[in-house]
Amino acid sequence: MDETTPGSRPIRVLVADDEAMVRAGVRAILARDPGIEVVAEAGDGHEAVALTRRHRPDVVLLDIQMPGLDGLAAAARLHREPTAVGVIMLTTFGQDEYVTRALEEGADGFLLKADDPRELLNGVHAVGAGGAYLSPRVAARVIAGLRAHRAAHPHRSLDRLTEREREVLAGVGAGLSNAEIGSRLHLVEGTVKAHVSAVLAKLDARNRVEAAICAYEAGLVPPSAR
Repeated sequence: MDETTPGSRPIRVLVADDEAMVRAGVRAILARDPGIEVVAEAGDGHEAVALTRRHRPDVVLLDIQMPGLDGLAAAARLHREPTAVGVIMLTTFGQDEYVTRALEEGADGFLLKADDPRELLNGVHAVGAGGAYLSPRVAARVIAGLRAHRAAHPHRSLDRLTEREREVLAGVGAGLSNAEIGSRLHLVEGTVKAHVSAVLAKLDARNRVEAAICAYEAGLVPPSAR
């Protein structure tokens, strides 16, 4: 998978996992893609935060269960950093509470270590471009939970969105960056950013991942769109 264009630089990635063998495996998968460069590895959350500040990666892959500072706490700290960085949780654990907490802490993606390696590459490219990405298996469970939540909280209905905001939401659901949505809808990136902010506010969504899930649940983006 090579999504680079002439003159573009690779997506810089930091891999954080307390198991050296897992880090080596993730690095090997990412090395298949010339559009991705692993710039650092960390064995715990504290090191992940410190190395992120030093190397300024575009995407940080975080294991959830790490000694000292776990992945969820590290994600929360990275979310507060002045320089934006995409965060993907890469873990063995797919329990709903972990997914929910990860989204609450500002994660942009959630992948399972048992997923097809192509999902890892897809996720890094999506989040590296400013989008969001969930493992299909995780997305199915989150969507089921969202349906139950929406039934109890009808204020998240898409009825409040304008037609343009629905189009932007569909782009978010497809994992597109603001620039890609702008290209598709013939809008400047700043206008897309404003529409995304309006969509998040109207849906009471905390981040692009929740908005993307709303788009899937509403049928704006069929699963095959991945």
